[in-house]
Amino acid sequence: MNISAKAQYACLAVLELAAHFGSAEPVQVGVIADRHGIPARFLVQILLQLKAAGYVASTRGTAGGYHLRQDPARLTLADIMSVVERPAAELTPGALRDTPMSRALLAAWNDVLRTEREQLEAITFADLLERTQAAEPMYFI
Repeated sequence: MNISAKAQYACLAVLELAAHFGSAEPVQVGVIADRHGIPARFLVQILLQLKAAGYVASTRGTAGGYHLRQDPARLTLADIMSVVERPAAELTPGALRDTPMSRALLAAWNDVLRTEREQLEAITFADLLERTQAAEPMYFI
C-alpha cells in the first residue's frame, strides 16, 4: 500500500480534530502543523478540501480554527482518504495480454484492493484514538 504524504497529513489532522471532538474550542491550524510537522500552508489546503467534503467546519477569527462535523466513531479512514486521493478502482488488464496467467494475477491484485478498501472502511477515527491512548506510556508512583 502506497500512501501519499497528503493522505497521511489529512488523516493526522482529522485524528487531531477527533481528539478534540465535542470541545467548544476549535483547533488552530498552527497547533496541528507544529505537533505533527506538517507544512501549515499545505495543511490549510487539505483542511479546505475536507471542509468542502463536509467533514470539517471552520471558525474565523483570532480564536478560530477547525473542528469535526461528525462523531469520530462514524468517520473512517476510507472517508478521509477518498477526499484527498482518488480511491483505487478495480484494476483492468491494461498492457497485459489476456491469458489465463494474466487473469489470475489481475484477480489476485483486485482481491488485495478489495481487502484494502474493506480495512480502510472498517477503521474509524474513534478506533485510532483508542490506539493512541493504548500506546501512551503509563507511569506508576
